[in-house]
Amino acid sequence: MMNDLNTIQRKPTDYRNEYKPVWCTGCGDYAVLKSFTRAFAKLNIPNERIAVVSGIGCSSRLPGYLDTYGFNTLHGRALPIAQGLKAARPDLTVLACGGDGDCFAIGTGHFPHAIRRNPDITYVVMDNSIYGLTKGQASPTTSRAFKEQKGLIGVEEPPVNPAYFAFSMGAPFVARTHAGNMAELSDLIAQGIQYPGFAFIHCLSVCVTYQGRGFQEEIDRHVHATPANYNPGDERAVFDLLRSDPFAMGVLYKKPLDEAAFDGNRDVPVE
Repeated sequence: MMNDLNTIQRKPTDYRNEYKPVWCTGCGDYAVLKSFTRAFAKLNIPNERIAVVSGIGCSSRLPGYLDTYGFNTLHGRALPIAQGLKAARPDLTVLACGGDGDCFAIGTGHFPHAIRRNPDITYVVMDNSIYGLTKGQASPTTSRAFKEQKGLIGVEEPPVNPAYFAFSMGAPFVARTHAGNMAELSDLIAQGIQYPGFAFIHCLSVCVTYQGRGFQEEIDRHVHATPANYNPGDERAVFDLLRSDPFAMGVLYKKPLDEAAFDGNRDVPVE
């Protein structure tokens, strides 16, 4: 029976359940949800072989709309749960997802430890640079200019650079795209799933309620592909790009596949 199931070519809609998302009309999370299902269909992964783990926030509702295993955890705790799940069930395709606040505020302590352990999971962070669920406060990735423009309440420190943070901590696969480019996002998610190690995908997104409907157009004006001669395996080039260009899209760093990923069999604590 399992062999018969594996020969079925699944469609993106086969990975959706009957529940209708409650996100605001125009929210970038719709595109991310659709990109997840497109990536699953591209790889033709059986539904029962997928688990998606999230934290708390608007974006963390995503597993509830998928016809796969899902786990909506505590705020900022998606990564330790995802690591534990992969350790217990290495046969599953495990993904974690969340927002910029979930990952880079309360959950940021788990991020470097997940990277150094290098589990075979894919982590997609939907970064709209705002706390949307709690009514529009500044997040760790909110720029100072945007804070001043919108009069947001929040910290005044410089914003976190997610892709550079991941690379500097040793993440073996780092990519960046935006919710307005579902073709690229779904392809990057598929690449992350296929990469045998920790894959981090930074997805610029929008909150139409607290940023306005012109924010996606603003993103569109700035984003661009990496240079034609860019080598994502050249660490010096990667460092220079990540430090200087926050709008380069695509695979930004990819370590050669000569180091084995965490196989789930080591008896170690999960931070």
